[in-house]
Amino acid sequence: MRVEVPQHIEAAEDLGRVHFVGVGGAALSGLARIMVARGVTVSGSDRADSSMLRSLEELGVRCWVGHEAQQVEGADTVVVSTAIPEDNPEVVRARDLRLRLWPRSAAVQSVLVGRRSVVVTGTHGKTTTTSMLATALLATGADPSYAIGSTLNASGLNAADGSGDIFVVEGDESDGAILTYTPVAAVVTNVDVDHLDHFGSPAAYVAVFAEFLTRIQPAGFLVSCVDDPGAARLADLARRRDLTVVQAGFGDHCDVRAVDVRLSGGGSSFGVWRAGAPLGVVEIQVPGRHYVIDAVAAMAAGLQLGFDFGPLAAGLEGFVGTGRRMELKGTRDDVRVYDSYAHHPVEIAADLAAARAIAGVGRIVVCFQPHLFSRTKQFAEQMGEALGAADEVVVMDVYASREDRDPSVSGATVADRVPLPAAAVEFVPEWSAAAPAVARRASPGDVVLTLGAGDVTRVGPLVMDLLGARWEGTV
Repeated sequence: MRVEVPQHIEAAEDLGRVHFVGVGGAALSGLARIMVARGVTVSGSDRADSSMLRSLEELGVRCWVGHEAQQVEGADTVVVSTAIPEDNPEVVRARDLRLRLWPRSAAVQSVLVGRRSVVVTGTHGKTTTTSMLATALLATGADPSYAIGSTLNASGLNAADGSGDIFVVEGDESDGAILTYTPVAAVVTNVDVDHLDHFGSPAAYVAVFAEFLTRIQPAGFLVSCVDDPGAARLADLARRRDLTVVQAGFGDHCDVRAVDVRLSGGGSSFGVWRAGAPLGVVEIQVPGRHYVIDAVAAMAAGLQLGFDFGPLAAGLEGFVGTGRRMELKGTRDDVRVYDSYAHHPVEIAADLAAARAIAGVGRIVVCFQPHLFSRTKQFAEQMGEALGAADEVVVMDVYASREDRDPSVSGATVADRVPLPAAAVEFVPEWSAAAPAVARRASPGDVVLTLGAGDVTRVGPLVMDLLGARWEGTV
């Protein structure tokens, strides 16, 4: 649902009791964690129980499973996830009681008040780049606060309230939320085209990033990954507006650049140059060239904030990934199973390139779940083409999420466009059949990769169970 951003956003400490509708989600759970750390009384509800709710309860958050009108009684501020429908009983009751009703972005800005905020955004890579920057700054001793749309594998946390004055936050452009923030600095990883279900046209989507530039404080700066054409155009616009721009990437024209990139199965190494001079070598533990550019962007931001290369590099080298970003779920029967959030053609292609480096002489077996009917209709051709880099492909049906079903679009729309022999591609409309279909295709030495923003993340563990049973001879 869409809730208007208020003209004035108070600091979190001035909001009274805050109730989150959808508190189990990645964004709201992190906000709840930060507000509790600042002494705010917090409650929340979610449609299903989860480990996230349990962890919040351990912090003192009153959590309910299910949505009931009386659960907002006594709250002063109600924060609503974008996934919540208009007729949610807690939202309806909050309106009746004339409570302060805020979208997620307003709540984010409330915890940024009084901090030097760095907003990381872009069509792709913002979660990893935010996570890398937070981890790098932690290694400097700056003790930043951070809020990420996933969890750090090293700590299991998606947010923390640090003692320092820097706050690193992942900025979601999908609904224009980045226009709520007033950061001292921003990192833009790329500007592609996505979320047309909300924006309606590529031009409207791109315009959000241009408007975001006006939100950066005058003495602030922009780090832009200018190997991407959209980010390069944004950097040019920022310079015309007299904003300090740091160009990050691989090219000679970049202010901070990666050189001598070497990709291995489990990670990458690269040299870092700044203003034409070498600073040193960084070795990261996440695979793929696209993660190198994320690391360079994080390094560029850290350097521009005034921190030294050595501690920043040490932080990046200690980064072991985030949940659902080329996350190794385990190994069974000599088959490595990874899971990734990739659901856009560009992301699919990047993760498959990383998987190829991991697989070596082995094959890649992909299970892909398209996310949203509108995105599938828009990008089916490109999705199929990107999936063609795998050896075996299983396509699930579309994960509808916030949209009504479109009978003209299904997973078959993508499967039919994968440029592989027919025997190597399978459309599986029944969710329960996905894991068996993948397990049948996987052989020792292969890499299994589950891709998508929906519940495809549950398929990997089921595949491992089936592979384990096969290894034991019970299947």
